[in-house]
Amino acid sequence: MALHRRTLLTGAAALTVAPAAAQQTVQQAVPVGAVPTGHDGPPNAAPGAALETLRLWPGAPPGGGGPSPDGPRFDESREGVITGVAEPCLLVMRPARPTGSAVVIAAGGGYRRIDIGHEAVPVGRWLNTLGVTAFALVYRLPGEGWAAGADAPIQDALRAVRLVRARARRYGYEPNRIGVLGFSAGGHLMGSASTRFTAPLYPAVDEDDAVSARPDVAALIYPVITLKPPFDRTSSRRVLVGDSPTRVATDAYSVETHVRPEAPPTFLAQAADDPIAVVDNCLLMYAALRAVEVPVEMHLFERGGHGFNLGVPGSPAAAWPGLFATWARRRGFFRA
Repeated sequence: MALHRRTLLTGAAALTVAPAAAQQTVQQAVPVGAVPTGHDGPPNAAPGAALETLRLWPGAPPGGGGPSPDGPRFDESREGVITGVAEPCLLVMRPARPTGSAVVIAAGGGYRRIDIGHEAVPVGRWLNTLGVTAFALVYRLPGEGWAAGADAPIQDALRAVRLVRARARRYGYEPNRIGVLGFSAGGHLMGSASTRFTAPLYPAVDEDDAVSARPDVAALIYPVITLKPPFDRTSSRRVLVGDSPTRVATDAYSVETHVRPEAPPTFLAQAADDPIAVVDNCLLMYAALRAVEVPVEMHLFERGGHGFNLGVPGSPAAAWPGLFATWARRRGFFRA
């Protein structure tokens, strides 16, 4: 059952239990073993319902089109699955004690939906325990009638990084510590944001577009990277370039083809038994980054499948949050 965002006043879904490896990285304000619940209202409300909303665009998004602007901003189910995005935006999750970093999170859903309840909100709440301000990106879905088509979500991602950087003073973090984190199709989107940040994908709409869209770090978790065969059996490929795409189209929207030396340091994590975004996606991205000497760390887990989020406690993939936090601290991106 879909719930209209504008009719929901309060509520957030319970956070998936954080893995032990991740729990060991949280601030002392959250005791080891304690799990932030993420509840901000009635338990039957949608996960994003009570979160502060930050509009991405001052007017209509570039190109126009999409669901009716007279309806809800977006539709969100009780499980936190978003469709019908009429107004792309950021959902803000603030930490109790900010430590100076911010991360924009893109949940997956094959570019047909955005699963913030399973991915963006739980991970945002976990990042809050590290003192990180988290922004869940509600991006345009190409199949919902946007004139910009496959460029629409990338436009939103670039605008989101610029807007988060421009609002650093307001939200209490440093403008040179802005990261992106994406899952599955959201990993493709944030991979695009971390490689195409200088692309002129839309004309500037205000002074915020003069700010750099380059993330300072990127984390891509079980990401879709390539749309090329033989690794092109994904919903992301079908939505972005169609059932019979040209080579030009698949090259244009395959993340690894856009990697340049200016790309940000990148963290990759994936399970070897992933049946959807097969492990070759991370391998291709790792090779592309390494070829141009961009710092990259990759973790491949024997088991975990697809969509493991923070990881099932006790599973190999549950180690990634702790590994990511350690990597981010070593780079100076996270601070105690």
